[in-house]
Amino acid sequence: MKPENSENNQHIHNVLTNGITNHMFWIFGYGSLMWKTNFPFIKKYPGYIKGYTRRFYQFSPDHRGTNELPGRVVTLLPSTDDSCVWGIAYAIDNRDIANVCAGLDLRERAGYTKKIIQFHSKTNKDQIPAEVTVYIADEDNEWYAGEASVQQIACRIAACKGTSGPNPEYVYNLAAEMRRIAPGEDDRHLFELESALKNMENIQC
Repeated sequence: MKPENSENNQHIHNVLTNGITNHMFWIFGYGSLMWKTNFPFIKKYPGYIKGYTRRFYQFSPDHRGTNELPGRVVTLLPSTDDSCVWGIAYAIDNRDIANVCAGLDLRERAGYTKKIIQFHSKTNKDQIPAEVTVYIADEDNEWYAGEASVQQIACRIAACKGTSGPNPEYVYNLAAEMRRIAPGEDDRHLFELESALKNMENIQC
């Protein structure tokens, strides 16, 4: 994983040094963090970030594939329109930040770096985070897969399995989470891929 940018380092430092009761650290999950939260958190909110689109353009050489046959998972691409990406923001207690970040850095080690992005909550209840830390795999990382047709992506995903399970399971879980937290939202890339995988089950590409 590439070094974090200085802005994010300073953000984490500020949270850690400003006291446990006055600040919390927020992580935004838009992929497997939506259903596989193997870290402690205080609360969570569904919501979205603007200016990005979610695409299966990142190879996974570990969780959903291997070095020899890496699977495909999601990353975020900058968008100039009003696109938004739905996910879940998790509040981390200051006492847990160091351990949670270390664990997530390891989990997202195959090409992802941390960025700070504005978060918009689905509701206005309670104290909602204005900024969240997001793991994004940029185009210049070594495991960037790049653009491909939905059918090509589906064929690769159907053939892959990693330490976290079969690659198709990742797609189905993500689609289910999207329908749960944002029913009616049309994440076309995700849902077209889900449909392609279901149509080709038991068919070899």
